[in-house]
Amino acid sequence: MPELPEVETVRRQLDPVLSGRTIEAVEVLDPYFTKPGDPAAFEAATTGRSLTGVDRRGKYLLLGFSGGDTLVIHLRMTGNLILADREGERPAPDGRIYSPPRGSHLKARFTLDDGLELRFYDPRRFGRGFVADPETLGEYLGQRLGVEPLSGEFTVEEMARVTAGRRGPLKSFLLDQKQVAGIGNIYADEALHRAGLHPLTPGGSMKDEHHRALHRGIVEALSRGVELGGASIDDYRDAEGGNGSMQEEFLVHLREGEECFGCGGTVNRIVVGGRSTYYCPGCQVRLRQRPRRRRR
Repeated sequence: MPELPEVETVRRQLDPVLSGRTIEAVEVLDPYFTKPGDPAAFEAATTGRSLTGVDRRGKYLLLGFSGGDTLVIHLRMTGNLILADREGERPAPDGRIYSPPRGSHLKARFTLDDGLELRFYDPRRFGRGFVADPETLGEYLGQRLGVEPLSGEFTVEEMARVTAGRRGPLKSFLLDQKQVAGIGNIYADEALHRAGLHPLTPGGSMKDEHHRALHRGIVEALSRGVELGGASIDDYRDAEGGNGSMQEEFLVHLREGEECFGCGGTVNRIVVGGRSTYYCPGCQVRLRQRPRRRRR
């Protein structure tokens, strides 16, 4: 699933291209893209609209319209937003020509006034798009997303606040979008390794030094992911059809049985909350939940 670095990479590519453009035509090819909304209503709400820019909140892409409405797109597991010409091809900055997949994977197409098309491909059909006014959008995102980990609001103190008293494992905490927005399976593993914390460590067991380490690990892992254009493991491609390269620098994720770069031990794999989790038992300490004091 595209996580914060992948979505931010797409945002940075789309923003300069889409800002100031007008959507001349919209075609929804798969009704699942707008579910539970009506595809015809979606097409009517987006056709003829001028775009003011592209923002991001967590894993959501937010395409702003003049007038205040926003086109919200979530890539989910296998969604990709690709810029292409009307023939389905577009030269990338490095000179290569990217030809997106054709056929049933194309779920929606937005034709711009400069001849480019923004195409949404999604083999698994989980991606969604809808239009929201400012009030609806604020309520929608506010109910689903916590603090942005690469913003100034994400501090060590905030890290301590949101983990205080939690008895569940840190891996599950990091995957909870209502606590910290944008982190998924990949960057949770990488952040915990950088922090030196075992994925099964209870959130409420951490001390000040652990809060600082986890805060640093999250910021470092996500920042490096953005620098490298995200991680292309299965389906993820950026808006130009290119691959990210974060997968080439994984410290533990997907490296079961391989040597740890830090201590020379072996990277292990366990399942936490139904998700494959990779860690180094030599580098990552498992803290214990401190027992609560009984009242006399």
